[in-house]
Amino acid sequence: MTAAHLTAIGEGERLAGLTLMVTVLDQYHAGVAAAAIDEETANIAIAKSARQGYLDGRSLAEVFAWLRPTDLVWRYWVNNYIEGKSPAAFDVLYWNADTTRMAAGLHRDMVQMGLHNALATPGATSMLGTPVDLSALTVDTYVVAGISDHISPWPACYRSARLLSGTALRFVLSSSGHIAALVNPPANHKASYHRGAVDESEPAAWLKGAEKQSGSWWPDFAAWLGERSGAKKDAPTSLGGAGMAPIEPAPGSYVRAH
Repeated sequence: MTAAHLTAIGEGERLAGLTLMVTVLDQYHAGVAAAAIDEETANIAIAKSARQGYLDGRSLAEVFAWLRPTDLVWRYWVNNYIEGKSPAAFDVLYWNADTTRMAAGLHRDMVQMGLHNALATPGATSMLGTPVDLSALTVDTYVVAGISDHISPWPACYRSARLLSGTALRFVLSSSGHIAALVNPPANHKASYHRGAVDESEPAAWLKGAEKQSGSWWPDFAAWLGERSGAKKDAPTSLGGAGMAPIEPAPGSYVRAH
């Protein structure tokens, strides 16, 4: 939406590139999340967050858990509650325990945009007073999806990529799911990915003709970024700059605030 706004006001050249990772913009057949919500449910959720001023992070975590109930709900009931076992360490999903609240206004806007699929229709929503038209973008775009993603199904990500325009648009389909597709270091020789333009109307047809590569997609992404990043600059030799003095050592005292 920000890219659409900058393009609308004639400042699209400020963007050297746009990257979208496991992102669904077109909510048509967007998976379980899109199928599980209707107007009444959406209004109830919006009203609840409006009353307290925010969406509780725990509620958001529950939504993600119920998108994959066999692994993220019932397995814990059996292993932990019924059998009394301690939860096994799972580093990739450890972030689930670090919930974050969402402002009520942002929650309302996101639910309504998803419910009405506003980003798929030019001018159906706005950003800072300008209509959002994703087909008007001129920035080069790199879109990544995960082939076994249960939160953002890759066909939905592909259809989302086709909403965009630009001088160059590359779609990359990585092995693994929503998180592991991205947490995919260059040394991961078990990984693979497909890449190509979004010329095919159907995701299955794209996959059939897309170029398959071994390894992680990150080196390809790094090269793509390098072509659009300009000349390298020396790293600063001291902290601060432009009148901003360093306050305290990293990570800062704010991380201890509740």
